Amino acid sequence: MWAAAQAARPQQLDLLHTMVNIDSGTGDVEGGHKIAALLVPQLKALGAQVEKVPAEAPDLPDNVVATVTGTGRARILMIGHMDTVFGPGTAAGRPYSVEGDRAHGPGVGDEKGGVVEGLYALKLLHDLGFHNFARITFLIETSEERGSPGTKNLIHKLLADSDVELNLEPGDPPDVITVWRKGSVTFHIDVKGKAAHAGINPQDGHNAAVELIHQLLKLEPLPHSGPDVTVNTTVIRAGTRANIIPDAAEAQVNVRVRNAADFDHIQGILERNARQITVPGTSVTVSREPAYPPLPDNSGTAALAARAKAIYASIGKKLGTGGNGGASESALAAEAGVPALDGLGPVGGGFHSDREFLDLNSVTPRLYLLTKLLMDVGEKPAPARK
Repeated sequence: MWAAAQAARPQQLDLLHTMVNIDSGTGDVEGGHKIAALLVPQLKALGAQVEKVPAEAPDLPDNVVATVTGTGRARILMIGHMDTVFGPGTAAGRPYSVEGDRAHGPGVGDEKGGVVEGLYALKLLHDLGFHNFARITFLIETSEERGSPGTKNLIHKLLADSDVELNLEPGDPPDVITVWRKGSVTFHIDVKGKAAHAGINPQDGHNAAVELIHQLLKLEPLPHSGPDVTVNTTVIRAGTRANIIPDAAEAQVNVRVRNAADFDHIQGILERNARQITVPGTSVTVSREPAYPPLPDNSGTAALAARAKAIYASIGKKLGTGGNGGASESALAAEAGVPALDGLGPVGGGFHSDREFLDLNSVTPRLYLLTKLLMDVGEKPAPARK
């Protein structure tokens, strides 16, 4: 298997190069179709039954579901996402490149490196004639970066018929898989005011932008970083022209938590603040955009992590375990009672920025790890759900 993983490396990196140079930010329907057109024929060549499943929300490309049927018992769900946080034109301005041991480019680690790894794990199993699993379903979804609004129902449906979920989000440096994650929710703060001429009669207006500033300043005592709850303002919009008192303003506040109950706690703070108006004549409303629950520490994930560590040790490597504030579909698996292991893609960092990288030293070991883990779980399924 190690020799097969090494032999696959050149083609694996060629495919990654091609994918990174295709823009596929969430909502880029054309880019998503291009990625699917690249992957679907290769999946079909491995004997997979491939279905394009329409997104459950507007302005999103189809999700791709590839299913390989075997002769064993375990039903394995493998999840990756083709969407990135980068808009059209990013790949042309910052294409795939290699500097030393790092590959760079939009989505190279989050998560095109993982998607390519998943495809090549299926290829290694195919080439080695390994079929000791009931089914491996590979979901390549198209809206993970927005909390999977186009895939939630599909994910729940696939989880209901799965024994284990393996997620291809990138590993953390130096060589860590993910056993816990924070949950993520975005709150919207909307302020309504009254427009007026900023020079002739500003006193007749009610400045929504100023009230929004007061609302956001009330959040400053809350933690913005750290291992537990974090509250961060990420998007602000107000005003249309320099000479008009703005009659509307809005902000998005991203909240990450280890404990799902903390979402309600933060919502309570936001709603209490909304009732405390500073600018007379304005009004404030708070709404909540559903996303991912936390992936908590749990016995199912711990058991899978132990199996992964043993596999890695067989090639003389040490696999670490940890967690982070990045949410993923694995939380939905854990919530459904399906054992889940995350961070199985190549190691990377600098995500959601122009500093994003993928550690090329991790590409072959992580392909070996994923493929052997598929074999191990296929032969010895995870414990049944309680």
